[in-house]
Amino acid sequence: MDVKKVDLSDSFERIPVQIFHDEEEGSRYAANLIATLIKDKERKGEKAVLGLATGSSPISLYRELVRMHREEGLSFRNVITFNLDEYYPIEKDAIRSFHRYMQEHFIGEVDIDPTNCHIPDGTLSKDALKTFCLTYEQKIQTCGGIDLQLLGIGVNGHIGFNEPGSSVFTKTRLVTLTNSTRIANTKDFGNISSVPRLAITMGIETILKARKIILLAWGASKAAALKEAVEGDDREQVPASLLQNHKDVLFVTDQEAAAHLTRFQSPWLTGECIWNDALIKKAVVNMALQLGKPLLNLTNYDYLEAGLGDLLTEKGDAYEINLQVFYRLRDSITGWPGGKPNVVIPAHPERSTPYPKRVLIFSPHPDDDIISMGGTLQRLHDQQHEVHVAYQTSGNIAVTDEFVTRFLDFTIGFEEMTGTDTQRSIAIRNRITDYLNQKKSNQIDSPEIRSIKGLIRKSEAIATCRSIGLTEGQWHFMNLPFYETGTIEKKPISAADIQQTRELLESIQPHQIFCAGDFADPHGTHLMCFHVVSKALEQLKIDGAEWLKDCRAWLYKGAWQEWDLEEIDMAVPMSPDQVIKKRNGIFIHQSQKDFIPFQGSDSREFWQRAEERNAHTSNLFGKLGLTQYAAMEAFKRWHF
Repeated sequence: MDVKKVDLSDSFERIPVQIFHDEEEGSRYAANLIATLIKDKERKGEKAVLGLATGSSPISLYRELVRMHREEGLSFRNVITFNLDEYYPIEKDAIRSFHRYMQEHFIGEVDIDPTNCHIPDGTLSKDALKTFCLTYEQKIQTCGGIDLQLLGIGVNGHIGFNEPGSSVFTKTRLVTLTNSTRIANTKDFGNISSVPRLAITMGIETILKARKIILLAWGASKAAALKEAVEGDDREQVPASLLQNHKDVLFVTDQEAAAHLTRFQSPWLTGECIWNDALIKKAVVNMALQLGKPLLNLTNYDYLEAGLGDLLTEKGDAYEINLQVFYRLRDSITGWPGGKPNVVIPAHPERSTPYPKRVLIFSPHPDDDIISMGGTLQRLHDQQHEVHVAYQTSGNIAVTDEFVTRFLDFTIGFEEMTGTDTQRSIAIRNRITDYLNQKKSNQIDSPEIRSIKGLIRKSEAIATCRSIGLTEGQWHFMNLPFYETGTIEKKPISAADIQQTRELLESIQPHQIFCAGDFADPHGTHLMCFHVVSKALEQLKIDGAEWLKDCRAWLYKGAWQEWDLEEIDMAVPMSPDQVIKKRNGIFIHQSQKDFIPFQGSDSREFWQRAEERNAHTSNLFGKLGLTQYAAMEAFKRWHF
């Protein structure tokens, strides 16, 4: 008699989780659920009442709903909306207000009646807010309650602006934002001092009254909070975990956000699994680090206690498994990131030939190359490879106004020193200074100012390249169009972005490609830049580009996170002197020094992040019983 196999992979999860390849795919799925609800209500002659969220998570979903409206005739005439929250105090037309956000991303793009759209009012006096909040709750009830509530999740587990500790009985109210939330939102405001300290939010009780709840979570930065919400106990310290008590809730995530769930982090605990080399490495490395033991000291008893008895049964004695993992880690360490010439090392991360190689490093911003792989970049140049660096975006929004006036003053001083006519430069400086002095919170920089800020970052990147030894023709400033909005929010990737990247790839025909793989950057630029390169390579592969057959790709991290040890396929050691040289290269980017716009939840400067992460990676190798260097830069092979 055949026994039906039961899928236990989600057995640790207390909330249903639907996992998609990426944000776009997941957003389409969630948008279809909303569209189905709207159509069902329309057929019944009823209004569809939606609770809507803001922030980065639902942008792709709103984009899909707008597309469905324009291309498929989806109507929103029977829709009533209630937004979750709003900053306080804030003007409705301020760049970061949720009123403006909704107008730009949804309300102004579809046929919904604006009088049916309700958003908390951040312009009211505090005395008027209590009455407003009561009325807001009453309006929801008058409309028959919320049919579907859309949510995001904060890195500390908040939903709406219900911070950790919020009671399950809370309703719409004024709240104080935690420091972690304000730091996380510096990506929108530029610096923490500009982030409002207060907000108006629906309460948890209000959210739980919705008939259906969909929570969206994208990217590695949400992984820890998602795991707590889905697999931890329901507790007020993790507000999203309280959704476990709702009868119809669904979390829609991408693979990065779901990475910490037990089914991915420790799949051997959820049932049978296929023990390939990568999974064995992951299980054994994590076990050794948790026990604080070198790899070669692990015993059969350790394996059994860690739930790895099936691995022992399948692969044999612990010592043989330990050696297998030890050798894989040892062989990933190399001082020759472009391959060592005139030798044959089968287990080396990179092939020896051709030598020297043409290397193309994609840097999302004008400093990601030196921050994330500065030591490796130097080695590749010193070992005679032809190294090219492609700066994908201008990075202009991360330059403060003070740097603009500083460089304009320098230009005028230089002209005076050399006897050049300064009148035109003085006129430009005065015009720009006047603009900056009167610039309001709801204004973006003029194209002229954005160009100057881009030029500042360009000059810093060139100086860094020269400090390594690169020369003219080895750096490329792409200024991809998707980035050039003047705001944090970017345009969707276009054919122009992909074509420009494709042309650069074809002109260089690299043997090695390095690309940013740290997708936790708070503004999403790294992920978009990765997708541009990926799509360009996909087109070239379809078109049969011969040079791709002899090209390998590597992903780096560093600015926002670092690879976990079991993910590392190549580790490049650094001496103390090389660490200092890399630090000095980062220091060249003076516009990003001391004061970091859009730093996210990490308050350290980029040079501190890089050094501490590189040292930490090296320390972990040492703890596992391998050679410990001053620092290591780590890379993961990308099989594009």
